[in-house]
Amino acid sequence: MNLISSPGGALHGIAALPGDKSLSHRAALFAALAQGESRIENFLVSGVTQAMLDALTALSVPYELDSTTLTVHGHGLGGLKSPPAPINCGNSATTIRLLAGALAMAGVPAVLDGSAGLRRRPMERIVHPLQQMGVDIEALDGHAPLTLGRSPLPLHPLDYTLPVASAQIKTCLLLAALAAGGPTTLREPGPSRDHTERMLRSQGIAVATQKSFENNQPVYITRLTPPYNLSFAPVKLSLPSDFSAAAFLIVAALVTPGSSIVLCDVGLNPARTGLLDALLAMGADICITNPATRSGEPVGDLVVQHSSLRATRVAGEQVVRMIDEFPIFAVAAAYAAGTTIVSDAAELRLKESDRISSLCSELRALGVLAIESPDGFSITGGSPPGGCSVDAHGDHRLAMSLAVAGLAARQPVTIRGADIINESFPEFEPTLRRLGADLAQES
Repeated sequence: MNLISSPGGALHGIAALPGDKSLSHRAALFAALAQGESRIENFLVSGVTQAMLDALTALSVPYELDSTTLTVHGHGLGGLKSPPAPINCGNSATTIRLLAGALAMAGVPAVLDGSAGLRRRPMERIVHPLQQMGVDIEALDGHAPLTLGRSPLPLHPLDYTLPVASAQIKTCLLLAALAAGGPTTLREPGPSRDHTERMLRSQGIAVATQKSFENNQPVYITRLTPPYNLSFAPVKLSLPSDFSAAAFLIVAALVTPGSSIVLCDVGLNPARTGLLDALLAMGADICITNPATRSGEPVGDLVVQHSSLRATRVAGEQVVRMIDEFPIFAVAAAYAAGTTIVSDAAELRLKESDRISSLCSELRALGVLAIESPDGFSITGGSPPGGCSVDAHGDHRLAMSLAVAGLAARQPVTIRGADIINESFPEFEPTLRRLGADLAQES
């Protein structure tokens, strides 16, 4: 399916957004590990979260999904059954990495596999430290499929420095560490999101975090002490709206003249809001109202007005805090006066697509001066992009970002392969249309 994004009128209105993707994955998995009935409201229904739900079915964990309310009937760690066939994790790296840690902790043998795209994602980052813990796990040349045997418990405590700041790797190892015979210490070079730590604490598990310095470089340390008797209580949560989904609407309003929108109950975890800081530095008119806490996470409403943006620089720790938002950030940069420079972001080359290469090539097709570097890119903006046909590269965030780029372009933009958007934000097109965007599908 192709999506045609045409320049038109201003965006106006109030929008409710889908539940947070990262929290949806974690909540479903914690519910599967729990003893009793869990209820999760505002669960994200999408391709990547369906992969996690399909995994629950494969592990013999029953659930019901009524609209966006997920009810899971967990039977504790002993309720997970080794599946007779490989678990298909689809395109979801979150699913495969979190499952690997949970199954290692529970001692459940399984094979974890996925799409061709998922098989390209690096898995040695979890395999090597899990093996150090005594987990029986093997990868195929550092990639999926992953094969887990029945590891002897307890596992070994781990003292480990992650090669990159990554909440997926950290979560995998923290879950496995729950079955270790002593405390585990993890070190990261940046502040990755802490949703898992918050959920673990809500279960009464001791997780401590601190920022330190080693060789004059910041280090983010997480220490987990496994409980004497490991058990999970049922999960009762109402999830905040996904900040990564909100990001597309934020930038859409910022670049479309005359726009003014309100986004409700958006998750504002500080480890997730690097894009918000970058946009404010660019002169964006964004206000946070009605701040509150929902299910242990900070939330608020975002009031966004069209703004004249100026270029900025993003590097260092801020990269980690906006790692999923660089495709839409690049669109904001294309509309900003001056040259925006991003560095320290080589991890973007290992996402659903090589997001440095694909971003720059598609923006250049729209007439934007975009130059890639090994660990980032520079974008010179200030005038609306031109229109043409561009490619999503099998990347849901790139597809949505290119659609936003067309809303104030000089000519319509056609995004090929836009059906990939359903992986994370199925309501993207109807939500933008309700706000006044001119979007149309083309078979």
